[in-house]
Amino acid sequence: MIPIRDHNPSLRVPYITFALLGLNLTVFLIMWPLRSDEAALAQIYYTYGAVPQHVLQGNGVETLITSIFVHGGFLHFAGNMLFLWIFGDNLEDLLGHLRFALFYLAAGIGASMVQVVADPSSSVPIVGASGAIAGIMGGYLLLFPRAQVDVLFIIVIFFKVIPFPAWLMLLIWFGLQLFGGFTAGGAQGGVAYWAHIGGFVVGFVAMLPLWQRLGGADYWKANDGHPNHPAARYRFQKTRIPPTRRNKHNR
Repeated sequence: MIPIRDHNPSLRVPYITFALLGLNLTVFLIMWPLRSDEAALAQIYYTYGAVPQHVLQGNGVETLITSIFVHGGFLHFAGNMLFLWIFGDNLEDLLGHLRFALFYLAAGIGASMVQVVADPSSSVPIVGASGAIAGIMGGYLLLFPRAQVDVLFIIVIFFKVIPFPAWLMLLIWFGLQLFGGFTAGGAQGGVAYWAHIGGFVVGFVAMLPLWQRLGGADYWKANDGHPNHPAARYRFQKTRIPPTRRNKHNR
């Protein structure tokens, strides 16, 4: 279940979103040659990642920011950048460039702090932009609950793009994080579920004042939960990949 685009175009160039994409890509490319050197890679994670034990002792507080730009691998990096690309420009459109940059950092720091509090004895570094991007998703849910998001479903050899309202896609994602947070605990399996949960809640709450200034529930009614500008129309709205079924004689 992979979101590939929304139908909510930006009305101005999202310079901060582009800058964040570029900065994350630069850091990722700098780290790429070290993938074969586990010791050097571990040193980077422990130097720039947020280690809960250290942060609670007042050491490495700056890592609450630096950790947002360090990723664990290609899929980790690519997934985060995809979500940033889809949802980030719209919040930047409403907040403005500077306020969006501050919002992104605040969501990332808040997300890491929730993970630190949830797993205070952990010595595993927290890295990645997931918490900050979760904050963007929380804000997006509040402001554009019915904006259309195209989601790619991949089930074995079956591919299909299905349009989802943003509220459904984002709440499914949030529900999965809650399930992981309560069942796995901490950062089991390499996923800091509570950072995702914390970032999402921080983003949602931080966007409440703007939502209220826009009219609150009246803003939803006026636009039926959609952006207050025409939705984007793509040339190919439906996938042309036909569904493939297994031959019933195959085992």
